Amino acid sequence: MPSLKSRIEAVLFTTARVLQIEDIAQILETDDIEAVEEAMLELIMDYSTRDGALEIDDENGYILQVKEEHMDIVEKLCPVELSKPVLKTLTVIALKGPIRQSVLKEYRSNAYEHIAELLEKGLVSKTKDKNGRSYNIATTPKFEEYFKLKGDLRSLMSQDLETLLKNSTTED
Repeated sequence: MPSLKSRIEAVLFTTARVLQIEDIAQILETDDIEAVEEAMLELIMDYSTRDGALEIDDENGYILQVKEEHMDIVEKLCPVELSKPVLKTLTVIALKGPIRQSVLKEYRSNAYEHIAELLEKGLVSKTKDKNGRSYNIATTPKFEEYFKLKGDLRSLMSQDLETLLKNSTTED
């Protein structure tokens, strides 16, 4: 049977998203959280001591990712290109989110088209709100990973949205 450490590595490789120790333990169907934590620390040390292109980031959970010095290769192979108008819509979602789709439409006239593109790229999620008449739009972990955001996104909200969107019209 494979070691716990190699099984954790398989989970991180396969999920490609931030996971907590409890999530990993649940996926591996074990209640021994301490053993999972210990194996995770060993795996982190393994990755930090080898001269490879991968690392385990443990800032907000655990994720296996390409090291910064190799991101140029990733961007060539897996680019996520956004037009300026779509990027502006994403900015509103990031700063105000979760935000009702109907409210987003007030900020960005082409919001519906932009949301479709952002959903396709996995940067936002869309869920029905309580009354079932509109949708709530929020950023996803992929958004945070792509833009290399660490910590609480709410810290971004301290910035003035109007300043960030200065010189933008609702038509672009």
